[in-house]
Amino acid sequence: MKKLLTFTAGLTLALSGADRPNILFIFSDDHAPNAISCYPGGLFDEIAPTKGIDRIASEGMRFDRSYCTNAICGPSRASILTGKHSHLNGFIDNNSSYFDGLQTTFPDLLREVGYTTAMIGKWHLHSNPIGFDYWEILPGQGAYYNPDFIQMDNTRKRFQGHCNDLVTKKGLTWLKQAASSKKPFMAMVQYKAPHRNWAPAFRHINMFDDVNMPEPETLFDNYENRSSVLKEHAMGIQDHMSWGNDMKMQGKNLFPSHFTGGPGNGQFNRLSDQDKKTFLSAYEDENKKFIKEMKAGKLDQKAITRWKYQRYIKDYLAVIQSMDEGITKILKHLDDSGLAENTIVIYSSDQGFYLGEHGWYDKRWMFEESLMMPFVVRWPGKIKPGSVSNAIIQNIDYGPTFLELAGAEIPKSMQGKSLVPIFKAAGKKPKGWRDSIYYRYSGERTHNVAAHDGVRTANHKIFWVPKTKEYQLFDMNKDPQEMKSVHNDPAYAVVFNEMKQELDTARKKYRVHSAIIGEPRKDEWWMKRHQSMNKNARKQHDLLFIGDSITQGWEGSGKGTWEKYYANRKALNLGISGDRTEHVIWRLDNGNLRNQKKAKAAVVMIGTNNTGHVMQDPTEVRDGVERIVSTLRARCPEAKILLLGVFPRGVKPDDAKRKNNIEINKLISKFHNGERIHYLDISDKFLTTEGILTKEVMPDALHPRQKGYEIWAEAIEPKLKEFGL
Repeated sequence: MKKLLTFTAGLTLALSGADRPNILFIFSDDHAPNAISCYPGGLFDEIAPTKGIDRIASEGMRFDRSYCTNAICGPSRASILTGKHSHLNGFIDNNSSYFDGLQTTFPDLLREVGYTTAMIGKWHLHSNPIGFDYWEILPGQGAYYNPDFIQMDNTRKRFQGHCNDLVTKKGLTWLKQAASSKKPFMAMVQYKAPHRNWAPAFRHINMFDDVNMPEPETLFDNYENRSSVLKEHAMGIQDHMSWGNDMKMQGKNLFPSHFTGGPGNGQFNRLSDQDKKTFLSAYEDENKKFIKEMKAGKLDQKAITRWKYQRYIKDYLAVIQSMDEGITKILKHLDDSGLAENTIVIYSSDQGFYLGEHGWYDKRWMFEESLMMPFVVRWPGKIKPGSVSNAIIQNIDYGPTFLELAGAEIPKSMQGKSLVPIFKAAGKKPKGWRDSIYYRYSGERTHNVAAHDGVRTANHKIFWVPKTKEYQLFDMNKDPQEMKSVHNDPAYAVVFNEMKQELDTARKKYRVHSAIIGEPRKDEWWMKRHQSMNKNARKQHDLLFIGDSITQGWEGSGKGTWEKYYANRKALNLGISGDRTEHVIWRLDNGNLRNQKKAKAAVVMIGTNNTGHVMQDPTEVRDGVERIVSTLRARCPEAKILLLGVFPRGVKPDDAKRKNNIEINKLISKFHNGERIHYLDISDKFLTTEGILTKEVMPDALHPRQKGYEIWAEAIEPKLKEFGL
């Protein structure tokens, strides 16, 4: 597939000439459009202007309806790289996901058509970058003060200074080197800021001391007229700000009923003794005043919340300042070096952020402050300066956009659309452009936000909360702050039905179905077996068997064969009776692959229960199997994956369920690449020449007896030896 893409893209390049633009993609973390002064209506436009970002918008285009697929750091980044929603690219949350860099990504495709590529700064995908000529990344969330950077040889180096300044410096160094190359470049310069915990550069740490920051109207939202599940959050300014990390307090937490955590501050601990004194002096006077008033009983709950809000928002805005200064420096370098005219510059952030709206910090809930991403772009000579677009765009559009700019073919697997036609049309959306975006949040444990999915149109928003089995519907024109759900309002009955249909349509369009959404089973015995496998997975194994009851059967009818072939091969059985693809996906993301990074091979046979239980569409089962394979590639980077065709079932060839499995096999066979993934269909070895599945092999026409396991072991033995086992 990649060779075909390279050929067609190369042909496109030959036709388009050598004037393809350089691509500079500047990215941040948790930067709310309400904190960017080129976006209208922000509370802080005059107080904390963002001149560097504003310059990109004034010389280019601002998108006012730019949205994310999943408002968490890693998942948003994965969607950008792949052009696919989280459930398909496999990175659904920051807790359990590992990014599979071997799936199709736009940086790798840009390299194939002659671009040199770089990734500098925050990566946060739990695996190292693939598809880049150069990279230097922060480990995990990274640190603001004296941060470590992971090098391409996988070593770590610590650098002195503020993270924003260092990312700028490293980005400029690479851009200067890239300018000497004859190749066009694509550089991703990615800042940590303004992610929690907000630690400004010292030159900005006191810049807002004399400012009383304006408060959002919904700071004291009581969540009435909406789902009660909103009250269950753990991201409130009132109740969930930490004593040391967030509020910069020193010593014992004196008021544990108002602050979480203790005195620790990870950023402070990285400083030199002299810099620690500077840090302490920046906050000390205000901290002492607050503590004195608290002890005197002068502050009620609202006053305490307001104090927390002021500390939070000042640090949040201050930490942005050094990033914006860096963007200004980068733009100046493009001007001075003559690169500006042929370099398209994009600024965006992985999602929005709550700046006290609804009483919150953080993101996740599908309210506008979290859902909306900034997106400004400058392309001299192509984009009309100062233009504004109301086209509904999403972060899955970034990859297709970069590929079209490079003259490369856009893979069909990418679910987004290129924004280039909008760039060239002064922001007007082309005919047939989308009318809505789809959003899905998985409900990871952080901050206690329930799983939900929904759609946003130009005028309305709907989302479904499985936990409470209820919809929420908002009129975004009459209620832009989303203070009242109108799903039960008779006046919105028609709109409600239309929006539910829009959501159903989006789920089908973006392949949201049960086979690919990881899900545990509720049976107590199932969870006990899962936990037992997690315990076994604490030890490193060379060979993994992954599947359902047929795989679990190696412990029953196949026990003797297992002892014969695998007892001395450090093999681990990860099969559970009755599992479908979605159950395996959940298990692999929740402990079954713990400490299996050095596994040599994984044998996968899954899907027959998707057929047997629900007669699932083969394309949906394919998606589930692909997700399993992708997870294995990410979590077991040294393993060869032996993907077996789903075994035959039913006595005769005309059995409907056997036919469904055959169709599944036709689809999953295409995952074979002879490198990491090896597809092998051994179905015929279980059957007579007439296609009959005998009782001697599978007595119930589904589960092998000892002879069936012997057939299985003999059939895959050559492959296992090929893999070095």
